[in-house]
Amino acid sequence: MKISKEKVENLKKLANENGVIAALAIDQRGSMEKMIGAFDENLNNVEDISRFKSLVSKQLTKYSSSILLDPIYGLEAIKVRDENAGLLISYEVTGFDKNDPERLPKLIDGCSVLRLKELGGEAIKILLYYDVDQSKETNDKKKAFIERIGYECEALGLPFFLELIVYDEKIEDSKSAEFAKVRPHKVNAAVKDFQDERYKIDVLKLETPVNMNFVEGYGKEVVYSQEEASKFFKEQSDISKIPFIFLSGGVSADLFKETLKFAKEAGSEFNGVLCGRATWKGGVEEFAKSDDDAIKWLNTQGLDNIQSLNKVLKETAKSVFDKIEE
Repeated sequence: MKISKEKVENLKKLANENGVIAALAIDQRGSMEKMIGAFDENLNNVEDISRFKSLVSKQLTKYSSSILLDPIYGLEAIKVRDENAGLLISYEVTGFDKNDPERLPKLIDGCSVLRLKELGGEAIKILLYYDVDQSKETNDKKKAFIERIGYECEALGLPFFLELIVYDEKIEDSKSAEFAKVRPHKVNAAVKDFQDERYKIDVLKLETPVNMNFVEGYGKEVVYSQEEASKFFKEQSDISKIPFIFLSGGVSADLFKETLKFAKEAGSEFNGVLCGRATWKGGVEEFAKSDDDAIKWLNTQGLDNIQSLNKVLKETAKSVFDKIEE
């Protein structure tokens, strides 16, 4: 894959010394409001959510190659990140309108790639809800949207990270066994749909092709044998000529690490992670007690989560630059 020199230089700021993206994700907005509000409704406001993100950024970016933040709650966190940590910024409105079956993406008001670059952004991330089996008309709208973002990033020399979250409009619970059965098709077909260079995508942020909670030996209910799961991981890797990284998807830190090892064994040539809740989720409850409790948790359990993940990445992930040419 060929990209501009400026994009390559920005990607280098986001990756570690091995060319692996070992990034921390804390761009959550709606889900963050729910998490914090569950422990203390009084903390569910811009000032306090911003303060929690700043604590995570200040304490943990010393150990991350980069951090993903949002311009709603993340402005202060941008300022206090470690000087060696690169910065990705989210550009999309969080979530989707439940009354809109198309789940069409929207951009944050008052933002542009230029403005996010002026905030210090070295890459742009867009989350897209995508069902390959939805109507051609709906998916064409989404593809046109991604084309526009791709060319906006291209003009300003910022790497474009596309995060694909799959769904089935007929299955309400994406964590169910019913959805687990169709997930490999949904994920891998979505990856295939966005390989064309017309989208100017530089890195795909992907869900694993299987829900590991339904893999033989990993969960109580079995939807896939280990052999079947391995096949889907290898298929995903073979489809993508674009560098790709995994998102944690809210699973536990331990299961996420085991997932990366499983992917490696299956022959997946992934290029890192953008790991969110698996790293810092436990700090939310401590933050509801006090800032000091949150800092203590981040510097103990949070630190262990990120360092042990980095160790697994060293053993499993490939350099993002293996697939890139200037």
